[in-house]
Amino acid sequence: MNVTYALLPSRVKALVIDQVIIIAAMYLVSELFILFESVSTIFRIAAFVILFLIYEPFFVSFFGGTIGHQYSNISVRSEGDITRKILFPWAVVRLITKVALGWLSLLMVTSSTKRQAIHDVVVKSVVIETPET
Repeated sequence: MNVTYALLPSRVKALVIDQVIIIAAMYLVSELFILFESVSTIFRIAAFVILFLIYEPFFVSFFGGTIGHQYSNISVRSEGDITRKILFPWAVVRLITKVALGWLSLLMVTSSTKRQAIHDVVVKSVVIETPET
């Protein structure tokens, strides 16, 4: 099977799209909270943390990529077998590593033969180009 690893611009495009989606979702949740007389601060914080921490791992582990990934025609796969998606716990670790390192994680993409970011190396994942549908 011929594999083409995703280029940095495609990954950045997907990231920007996903950030816009997360911000829009957070706005919608805050508008929903307005409908209730009183929502505790703990519940508000929990809702936003869950939204932020669940979006990417959920889509990556169940669909092979987020909405941004799909729009950018890229997919996150297991390094050992690109036909397999990564498991949810590994997708969570991947996100935490990505957030902790920020843009530093992506710097490695241009020098890696498989174009892996640091967060990909940590969980043994690769980001590949997918055919346009």
